[in-house]
Amino acid sequence: MAIKFNNFEEKKLAFAKATQDGTPEEQSKALNDMIEALASDVQADILNSVNESIVDRSIMQARGANVLTSEEYKFFNAVVQDGGFKDTETLPKTTQERIFDDLVESHPLLEQIGLQNLGAVTEFIYGDPEGAAVWGPLFGDIQGQLNATFRKEKIDQLKLTAFIPLANDMLNLGPVWVERYVRTMISEAMAVGLERGFVAGTGKNEPIGLLKDLKGNVVDGVYPDKASAGTLTFKPGRTTINELKSVVKKLAIRPVGKDQEEKVRNVAGKVVMVTNPFDTFDIQANATTQNAAGVYVTNLPFNPIMTESVFVPQGKVVFFVKGEYIAALGGSEPIKKFDQTLAMEDATLYIAKQYATGKPKDNFAAQVYNLNLDLTEQPAGA
Repeated sequence: MAIKFNNFEEKKLAFAKATQDGTPEEQSKALNDMIEALASDVQADILNSVNESIVDRSIMQARGANVLTSEEYKFFNAVVQDGGFKDTETLPKTTQERIFDDLVESHPLLEQIGLQNLGAVTEFIYGDPEGAAVWGPLFGDIQGQLNATFRKEKIDQLKLTAFIPLANDMLNLGPVWVERYVRTMISEAMAVGLERGFVAGTGKNEPIGLLKDLKGNVVDGVYPDKASAGTLTFKPGRTTINELKSVVKKLAIRPVGKDQEEKVRNVAGKVVMVTNPFDTFDIQANATTQNAAGVYVTNLPFNPIMTESVFVPQGKVVFFVKGEYIAALGGSEPIKKFDQTLAMEDATLYIAKQYATGKPKDNFAAQVYNLNLDLTEQPAGA
């Protein structure tokens, strides 16, 4: 069941702005405000659902309410009885799977970027095979060999932390609602962290984001921002066709082997366009025309998959090839009580840590462009 957010989206936007140009103190305050807003919105939604719920279990399920497995019920009932989590408790596997499903289903960017759930796996190997089959004489020597660049990625080096303020009043609602609250808090908090990491991560103790230059000068583990690959106006007609043609051709370049020889990859139907929400409607306005029947039609050539992120700076747009960004979740750590900062009244703060990683497979797989969205109406005949 979808959560109706009242204040969380506003605080999430403020957090995104703080991470781009705020001081450490401003970033900490923005994070605290976002967590409090998320907890408040989720609690309000759950309390409203409790008041409207029907006791009959099958009807509740049909209406989208939680029906827990026996293991989940036992686990969260113990949380209720004990007045909170123990330091050594790990969420049931089925709950972790539902959190991943919530992450992907409710957040289009994470779905398009290809987030994988590798369970307890903490590393994986991938490669780009070339020349696997070569023609030759029937009884001659074997002519072909697998010329591949294999790379191993570890995902236990980066930890994503989600904060869970568990209000004392929530425990009185029972295990079904506590499970829903905890699952929603973890999935939404982690979604913000993953989105920020996959889009703007610096590479230092966090993913290398789409905005970063893999070939740039790395200073103290921090990758620099990509230089703009050009400027896009999205003006109707041939202008937009030529602009997006250049985007697609650049994304189609694929470096192969140790010498980074440039070859071509198939990007048809795989180009994803990520915009800041403030720019989305301007782009759509520029891409909207009126057909002969008087109907307004909005479309873009080459059919890019459009999605949004508040972590894309306003005035820029990011393109990437679907399937060419490593985005993976690995094992998780037990939920632990957090008694340092971010203390909240009438609530106990817990943290859930998840192993994760993210980086483009190569420097051509993602490109950043500036926007020049001049919406001034052109004179007739221009």
